Amino acid sequence: MFFCEVPFSQLFLAILWSFSTIIISLVSVVSLPNNESVPALFVFGDSILDTGNNDYIETFFKCNFPPYGEDFGGGNQPTGRFSNGLIPSDFLAAELKIKKLLPPYLDPNLKREDLLTGVSFASGASGYDPLTNNIALVLSLSDQLDKFKEYKTKIQDMVGENTTTTIISKSIYILSSGSNDITNTFFLLPFRRLQYNISTYTDLMVSKAKEFLEDLYELGARRIGIVGLPNLGCLPSQRTLRGGFNRTCSDLENQAAMLFNNKLSSQIDILGKNFTDAKLVYLDIYKILSDMVQNATKYGFEVADKGCCGTGYFEVGGLCNFLSQICSNRSNYIFWDSFHPTEKAYNIISSEVFDRNINKFF
Repeated sequence: MFFCEVPFSQLFLAILWSFSTIIISLVSVVSLPNNESVPALFVFGDSILDTGNNDYIETFFKCNFPPYGEDFGGGNQPTGRFSNGLIPSDFLAAELKIKKLLPPYLDPNLKREDLLTGVSFASGASGYDPLTNNIALVLSLSDQLDKFKEYKTKIQDMVGENTTTTIISKSIYILSSGSNDITNTFFLLPFRRLQYNISTYTDLMVSKAKEFLEDLYELGARRIGIVGLPNLGCLPSQRTLRGGFNRTCSDLENQAAMLFNNKLSSQIDILGKNFTDAKLVYLDIYKILSDMVQNATKYGFEVADKGCCGTGYFEVGGLCNFLSQICSNRSNYIFWDSFHPTEKAYNIISSEVFDRNINKFF
């Protein structure tokens, strides 16, 4: 989530694609109800879903350099994904049998088939709060919607209006945002705390989420999943900042995340009643990640309180770089850096959350 910029070579894409087949074979495939099909997947939000858009904008918040991508494709292939390998965007595309990898929309080398089957519009370090995006110089949700409008024009030129309408209405959309608002913009920086308390700040976040969902619906989306916040206080970085000498989970951030999630879930219910021809699905990741952290061995992990990169206490983005030592067995760690899960953890979270809720999209 921080700085350092190393150009990503497109030369390796074909190689990465073939190597990714090995990894994707380990991904579960969901059974869609009533022989339904999903033509494309579109994702919006922050680094949980950003597959490399920040590589192509002027921001310090990039991760297109080693050791990111340590286990991607053939190994040691940083792509702009904030992890050691695949992230939820890729796992969901594979589970839906759409494609192996979900490309970033800003990739200048996208081909026709890439566009028609879905892309990521997400931007690492972004949030619901406009101030979060302005500080990080990343794509806001409004910017991401503008890119989606641009996308619709492109595919309409390719396949015509009727096919475009079908793709847009039958596809699945995922939104994941808010972690940077709570951990950084509200608790780390002083500006918002001069204007809001945590209750009114989460109200602001939910109002921005509502605006985005209304706009996305107006653009034709009908199958929308909205991801809640994880147990933010148990992220390694937050343990380091607010967990005291023993680096315990920070109740402050966890309570803020739960407060936001309750408000977001209620707002989604209201929107669902208004948008009777749409399916809006709340996706709870708080519960599964909390259980993983508290019962790591149950999921095949050994380390839950620090990341694999460097000390694991604070390294993220540019602070996790080619000088950083990384753990030898990533599969033992829930977290890759001090903020983002490993590929293995993301796979478990994606399967657990998405598989349980797939029928709600239809």
